[in-house]
Amino acid sequence: MLSACSSQTQGQAARFGLVDGASDRAAHMESMWTGAWIAALIVGVFVWGLIIFAVVRFRRRSGDPEIPRQSRYHLPLEVLYTMVPFLIIGVLFFYTVRTQSSVLAKDTKPQHTINVVGQKWSWTFNYMEADNPAAGSVVTREAGTIEKIPDLYLPVNESVRFHLNSADVIHSFWVPAFYFKMDVIPGHPNQFDLTPTRVGVYDGKCAEFCGTYHANMLFKVHVVPVSEYNAHLQKLKAAGQTGEVKAPASVTTLAGSSPSQEGSEGK
Repeated sequence: MLSACSSQTQGQAARFGLVDGASDRAAHMESMWTGAWIAALIVGVFVWGLIIFAVVRFRRRSGDPEIPRQSRYHLPLEVLYTMVPFLIIGVLFFYTVRTQSSVLAKDTKPQHTINVVGQKWSWTFNYMEADNPAAGSVVTREAGTIEKIPDLYLPVNESVRFHLNSADVIHSFWVPAFYFKMDVIPGHPNQFDLTPTRVGVYDGKCAEFCGTYHANMLFKVHVVPVSEYNAHLQKLKAAGQTGEVKAPASVTTLAGSSPSQEGSEGK
């Protein structure tokens, strides 16, 4: 009980369980999440109130008949409980579409591009900085393995475009502090933009069960000043970690398919 009184826990409780946001898309998602919880609580309190009222008001008393008086039709009530759910769905749909449009909005000219490859069972991050002299004017990369969790460096307050590709099966790129995740689908590249807004180290993971070592698909996100971001890419360049690692142009079969299946699907 005492540990629940910390300022961090209280702040998270006020956000209905969300961690503190660290991207420009977080505000849109937090507003939608909080609004949905408030709407659910209002509906819940109303329904609980009706149940309690019915239990108290219409409880059986001594002298009451075995079966209460029945009402066959009550048109106003029937219209009410038919229209209210449609109203609730309509409002939630409106705010969902509005939030989706804001979260998936693209910058006309993002300042950085990172090509992400998901593979069984880790991640590869390609920093597409060939036109950035401060970062070494070269494409650098960092690849993780089952034994080594990779690090993803991002510059604070600068827009980044992520290109997502899979080398094998469906993965999902998720950074909880960004309030955002997107599927990484073989043969179907995805992309999104966001701007990190708070310096710190955050957890990243795969949010799609992708096989035996799915739990190992972790990575660390380092949101740092731009100078530190460029210095890290210079370090990767000095270590010889240059050139882009690409996923196959198309993946026609999942791992473990028989040769005959692969040939027929390829055709």
